Amino acid sequence: MTRFVDRGAIIAAYVGIGMAVTIAISFLLIIPIEPVVWFLALPSGLIIGYYANQRSDRRAGPWRRILVNGLFAGLVTGVTAALLLLAVKALFFFADNGYRDPGLGGQLVCSSGPECVYARYLDLGRGPDLAAAGVTDSASFTGFYWSQQFFSAGLIVVLTAVGGLGGALIFGVTRAKPEAQATA
Repeated sequence: MTRFVDRGAIIAAYVGIGMAVTIAISFLLIIPIEPVVWFLALPSGLIIGYYANQRSDRRAGPWRRILVNGLFAGLVTGVTAALLLLAVKALFFFADNGYRDPGLGGQLVCSSGPECVYARYLDLGRGPDLAAAGVTDSASFTGFYWSQQFFSAGLIVVLTAVGGLGGALIFGVTRAKPEAQATA
């Protein structure tokens, strides 16, 4: 047992890192459906918060320790998922060269990076919505885009941490009680 969290919670945090990597790669790179990452944040936290205490074999002990174990594992999982989300977004944001399928009209005319992403949004008909938000060029679009991405990343961290606390609460209520010591 460490000073702040149990050793099992540290191991669960490593498992949470693996879970976040799997979810991020699956739903940001292979099948790019970002909302799935948001929807899986809470259940991921629930699972990892429960697992942190199960792995720590927390049959007895203070509730504070149970909650800290779940919160720690949930935060590590959430921060990992958020960092991966931001890394994937940065990759596609700065590497966009305006390529489109020839059936969609061919290459966009733009400089690689933010300008092409902005041109892509305009091409998709989002110009009026962006203008209503005060976005008028690629520089203002860059600020707007990243504020939205950081909001999404923060949402993932919060949902996963709340899930970690929820999983710890579920564990605390349903945990196996300490075995009674045999008397002679």
